[in-house]
Amino acid sequence: MENINREEELLALINALPKGKSFSKIAEKVARKERISDDEALFLFEKASLGLSATLANYIREKKHGDKTYFNRNFHIEPTNVCVFACKFCSYSRLYAHREEGWVLSKEQMLDIVKSYDGKPITEVHIVGGVHPKLNLDFFCDLIAGIKAHRPALHVKGFTAVELDYMFRKAKLSVREGMKKLHDAGLQSMPGGGAEIFAPEIRKEICHDKVDAEGWLKIHEEAHLLGMSTNATMLYGHIENYSHRIDHMSRLRNLQDKTHGFNTFIPLKFRNKNNDMSNVPESSIVEDMKMYAVARIYLDNFPHLKAYWPMLGRQNAQMSLSFGVDDIDGTIDDSTKIYSMAGSEEQTPEMSTDELVMLISQAGREAVERDTLYNEIKSFATKKDVEFDVTLN
Repeated sequence: MENINREEELLALINALPKGKSFSKIAEKVARKERISDDEALFLFEKASLGLSATLANYIREKKHGDKTYFNRNFHIEPTNVCVFACKFCSYSRLYAHREEGWVLSKEQMLDIVKSYDGKPITEVHIVGGVHPKLNLDFFCDLIAGIKAHRPALHVKGFTAVELDYMFRKAKLSVREGMKKLHDAGLQSMPGGGAEIFAPEIRKEICHDKVDAEGWLKIHEEAHLLGMSTNATMLYGHIENYSHRIDHMSRLRNLQDKTHGFNTFIPLKFRNKNNDMSNVPESSIVEDMKMYAVARIYLDNFPHLKAYWPMLGRQNAQMSLSFGVDDIDGTIDDSTKIYSMAGSEEQTPEMSTDELVMLISQAGREAVERDTLYNEIKSFATKKDVEFDVTLN
């Protein structure tokens, strides 16, 4: 759809709203490209119609990217699911004390995984896993160097701030020194995992023993200062409230104002299978779509908003494209266990390029293959005129 049509629709919406009311003021801010406040974000969460929020989020999405919906061709390496930390929401890790229930890959095994993709048009390897005390900074620097020696053009994205914090402390290096060592070895960008919820009172309840909000933000800031792009996440839909979500996004927005180093924001839906929070009900699809819409409106300085399709499921990922989302992640492969073990919709998270393109085109969007840094590789222009009903409430 042409942006001019969306602008006309937004102006018509604004004119139809009662003047001076909260939503009318927010809509006018969006039309003027002005930043909304924390109080206005809270209003969107608590009182605004989901359909109206979706209209604003979709307007922003299409002003930034039109109908383009991005994906990349990637594969994951998960070095271990053995972890020294005991996060209540985690269904993936096995405590170091019970490491007989887990796995640990050698450097040679991980390089064999990389080599298994030789000749295939993969652009990224994503390395993330548990925090194993014997897999230290030097081990991973050697691994990255080996990957780059074998396939120099392969982009290496790796390690959550939780993993890096432990590596740096164990190596007795500052964050800056540790990040530089990894960058020099060939690490090019970072995923956004481990952020969970920044609010200390919630973090104390669900992941008390791992790096805090300030530490997480510091690691990402240092990566940005080295010229590395990173992603940001938030685990939502458990024991947090809307104010905690807004506080989390506010800290991210503030750092992005300072460094401009974040590529994308990824809301991660809490799943309650096989973990210590199984008594906490999962969020509804209405709540999920609200989260995406408010994030797109609030995080005005984030270029992209991603829905992780294995977590949401394919149909819900399609729906999210009408709520501000412009990226549904990559082709991945069935070695990705972190979310399937938590009860995600996709127990075998693998899609071919053709399947991803079809999923996107069925939602009336234009599929665009990208690299890790959102350089466009190929556009798949086939589209269908499909609109999702956004009046879910």
